[in-house]
Amino acid sequence: MNKSYIKGVHHVAIICSDYKKTKTFYTKILGLEIISENYRQERDSYKLDLQLLDGTQLEIFSFPDRPKRPSYPEAQGLRHLAFLVDSVEEVSRYLKSNMIEVEDIRVDEHTGKKFTFFNDPDNLPLELYEA
Repeated sequence: MNKSYIKGVHHVAIICSDYKKTKTFYTKILGLEIISENYRQERDSYKLDLQLLDGTQLEIFSFPDRPKRPSYPEAQGLRHLAFLVDSVEEVSRYLKSNMIEVEDIRVDEHTGKKFTFFNDPDNLPLELYEA
């Protein structure tokens, strides 16, 4: 029998270009709770730990002069980050009311679940996926 030792996702890390703008987006608009926030002077870098309702954490880093993502969204590496929500329509309306562009809602042909995409302040592709 093949056993998995992986229990779940602990955190996802994001490097941003504008720390203040990104912090506002994830805490004020998406409503994630701040666990801790630290400025690391030796790196001229902030590290912000955020909590999602299911216990998963998001780490936001600011580093000076980091290169941009090479292409959108099919560059090698992490393609997008998907958030589980009760109602894609409701969250989509909320995001739009906060001047965030949201793509049209689609239906996953394999699961029948609704989903859509939007971007964070650095154009990181984010997804809403219906529970």
